[in-house]
Amino acid sequence: MINVETLRQFAGQLEGEVFTDRTMRTLYATDASAYREMPLAVAVPKTVDDLKKLISFAREHKTSLIPRTAGTSLAGQVVGNGIVVDVSRNFNKILAFNAEERWVRVQPGVVRDELNMFLKPHGLYFGPETSTANRAMIGGMVGNNSCGSNSVVYGSTREHLLSVKAILADGAEVEFSTLEAPVFHEQVKQAAQKNGSATLLDRIYLNTSEILSSPENQEEIRRNFPKKSIERRNTGYALDMLLDCEPFTEGGEPFNFCKLIAGSEGTLCLLTEIKLNVIPLPPKESGLVCVHCHSVDEALRATLIALKYKPFAVELIDDIILAQADTNAEQRKNSFFVQRTPTGHFPIILVVDLSREDRAEIQRLAIEMEAEMRAQHMGYHFPLLFGDDSKKIWTLRKAGLGLLGNLPGDEKAVAVIEDTAVDVRDLPDYIRDFNEILKKHNMSSVHYAHAGSGEIHLRPIINLKTEEGHRQYRLIAEEIATLVKKYDGSLSGEHGDGRLRGEFIPQMVGQKNYELMRQLKHTWDPYGIFNPGKIVETPPMDTFLRYEAGQQTPVFQTYFRYYNQDVLQHAEQCNGSGDCRKTHVSGGTMCPSYMATRNEKDTTRARANILREMLTRSDKDNRFDHEEIKEVYDLCLSCKGCKAECPSNVDVAKLKAEFLQHYYDTNGVPVRSRLIANFASLSNLASLVPWAWNGVMGTPALRRVANRVVGFHPDRTMPSMATTTVKRWWQKNKGKSLSRKPAGKIYLFCDEFTNFNDPEVGEKAIKLFERLGYEVVIPEHGESGRAALSKGLLKQAKKLAEHNVTVLKDIISEETPLVGLEPSTILTFRDEYPDLVDESLVEATRRLAKLALTFEEFVARELDAKRIRPEQFTTENRLIKLHGHCQQKAVSSLVPGKKALSLPKNYTVQLIPSGCCGMAGSFGYEAEHYEISMKIGELVLFPTVRQQPEDVIIAAPGTSCRHQIKDGTSRKAKHPAEILFEALV
Repeated sequence: MINVETLRQFAGQLEGEVFTDRTMRTLYATDASAYREMPLAVAVPKTVDDLKKLISFAREHKTSLIPRTAGTSLAGQVVGNGIVVDVSRNFNKILAFNAEERWVRVQPGVVRDELNMFLKPHGLYFGPETSTANRAMIGGMVGNNSCGSNSVVYGSTREHLLSVKAILADGAEVEFSTLEAPVFHEQVKQAAQKNGSATLLDRIYLNTSEILSSPENQEEIRRNFPKKSIERRNTGYALDMLLDCEPFTEGGEPFNFCKLIAGSEGTLCLLTEIKLNVIPLPPKESGLVCVHCHSVDEALRATLIALKYKPFAVELIDDIILAQADTNAEQRKNSFFVQRTPTGHFPIILVVDLSREDRAEIQRLAIEMEAEMRAQHMGYHFPLLFGDDSKKIWTLRKAGLGLLGNLPGDEKAVAVIEDTAVDVRDLPDYIRDFNEILKKHNMSSVHYAHAGSGEIHLRPIINLKTEEGHRQYRLIAEEIATLVKKYDGSLSGEHGDGRLRGEFIPQMVGQKNYELMRQLKHTWDPYGIFNPGKIVETPPMDTFLRYEAGQQTPVFQTYFRYYNQDVLQHAEQCNGSGDCRKTHVSGGTMCPSYMATRNEKDTTRARANILREMLTRSDKDNRFDHEEIKEVYDLCLSCKGCKAECPSNVDVAKLKAEFLQHYYDTNGVPVRSRLIANFASLSNLASLVPWAWNGVMGTPALRRVANRVVGFHPDRTMPSMATTTVKRWWQKNKGKSLSRKPAGKIYLFCDEFTNFNDPEVGEKAIKLFERLGYEVVIPEHGESGRAALSKGLLKQAKKLAEHNVTVLKDIISEETPLVGLEPSTILTFRDEYPDLVDESLVEATRRLAKLALTFEEFVARELDAKRIRPEQFTTENRLIKLHGHCQQKAVSSLVPGKKALSLPKNYTVQLIPSGCCGMAGSFGYEAEHYEISMKIGELVLFPTVRQQPEDVIIAAPGTSCRHQIKDGTSRKAKHPAEILFEALV
């Protein structure tokens, strides 16, 4: 057994890092599969030399290396008890590109979508597109031989893999590429002549020649491997692919070990460079026919008709996924095209991609295909969608895996037999037999994905926390393996064998072929260091599961409500699909700290994983009382990006606040957190002597000292204190700007930040509303509780929420809504309050939540009702760049903001494609978070603002965002209320 000191000494020899602490090991103990095994350590190598040292260390100490990129494997490929080697952070460069010859050479950590962004200006494209393409990395795609929705046209990664540079188990650096038959023979001949001095590479060539030259082996391989007509076949090592090459098959393709390495799951060597074939961009017009069917069988029979029209993809989305999409804020918008069946049920959707260069041709093909399907009583609704609408559908389809995590309770759609592939002509019969097997066991399944390629992802609903669930897990795997063999199918179409399907490979290809695979593995990896226990010699598929049979966890008394689940089940909704590992290049908000650090520890997935681990396995009375949870949640900005963008709806900001309150219950509240949580009370005192506050905070030397005292970063500027608050100003000036009898009345939620720090925003908003004909009333409400929520003081926030609901519930109505200027405060009514208040106030809070509107939502509503009109504003031409507040993006929308700011008819509004600004309330002030806060700002927001000419208006509804923009760029950003007030005529 290797001790920690030995690992630490070894770490000192690397340029990269080696982590041996429990926290990091826990975060790498799982992937997107049902498996969990604690690794010995986690290595983040920086150079090829680091990789060679890791191989040498593994050989010497008889341990193993588990290569990992994004960690979204569905068959447990990157789970094991050795050293996880994460190459995602440092091996992410595009090394060489030749547009004329159409190839690109990359490191394994390059993200697939980002590679295509690089290629697009050259009119080129890397074809295979997994549903995880915005975080899937090329190394992982090679390891799994990934395909994707467009495999009917582009095939799998294997078809595009030209060559690789790799390190073998003896530490030798090698390159594998195409070898013509004479060259291959010469290589084997030279290796044979070396006798005792043969290298590992020599033995690989000799063993391969020996296996594939044997007529007996050839017959066995051709007879027992899956049908060649199956495009997606990843069962075991691809001996059948090598056999189809020259010199073993006359007229075959030239020999290339890349065919074997693709799909080998990191069990043969470590890749350092990958050379890919790239192809011309897809047709410019994307047209999707969304065939609405009554049943899965109807959709699969319709698939055979669809394939006659040479589609780029034929994808299935079943009713269970559509129902889950309806519970997800982001995916509900993407389901706009869905028309329920006449009986009110969600349909089965068959998405047929008829992309062509000409839209008219797509329309013609769609009409012909619809007519043919209707003639055979297939489908009842056939919307044809283009442009941005088609992008929404693909986003919905790709979210399928994550959406399945939304199923309430402990029963989940489990990845066990989800990757089977058969000849597409056999698919209707195969799925019918499949569902009969499930029906026999009183089970049901989700059906989705690659109908056009003969691979429907099938996930039975199982509770793996029970003994019965474990029994079902094995039983269904055994019975479906037998069914797949009946159709000469492949047990793995694209997700790999890993430790889930390895046990069944002898059954799938025959014992003799399995022994050839074991021989091949031993030849390539004689020391057993490369990802052992995957593909061959795997442990039983029902061992090392994430959940133990009969697992018992306590009933958690929580401060928030978790509907139809408890706090642990909410964390368990994360299935590891890694949507939170997308980068700022891909857009969106989730997860800003990961975008800046590229550390797994800073993903939404890591935060769900650490909470699940500690709540499940802790021996403490207070299971939240763990420094490991505190460490992993430290860089969570509570931006709420995950609430909207995580397809599994894992609300980590909510989990963080819940954790912090429980942690404080045992350990007490830190002074700085208490000060921040009581911002409103302290500001009220400071507002009595604003000159003193402004004198200290406006003097850099004094501010730096004051910041250090409270734990803020000395370089962070502080907001000034208003000489008069908005509430005081309103008392003196209310109604003065009304030019006529009010046409309407609104209640203004005068939040603590606007009141004390941004009074000009509040004053201009009130003047704007009055000039537009609205009476403005500031009711006797309290502070929002946003500051307390951000620091996890939920007991305090609960009292504030209940007070506000009590005083407002009887005066707020549809005609007299509650309007807020600061998104983070007004949206607490919609987001946190309903989950926090006493049960007796829940109904009133939910009603109030619907009537609590952001400034932008109210203006957009009144514009639609024609109570506010464009002619009330200037006709001047102006360009506005709008940065949306994170909580607006998650809980509301930026559409009302864009609509409101477009009121002046010659104002052009463009959204800045930024995620979180990085400030996130107090986060960006705190000394230990300042640098990461600014780094997040530098991803998109700061560079975009700096590029704008002085006459461009920068709009930002959030006070924290405006402050961050000022500190990061020296530009003043304006609240939309200021912009519209200044645009009045």
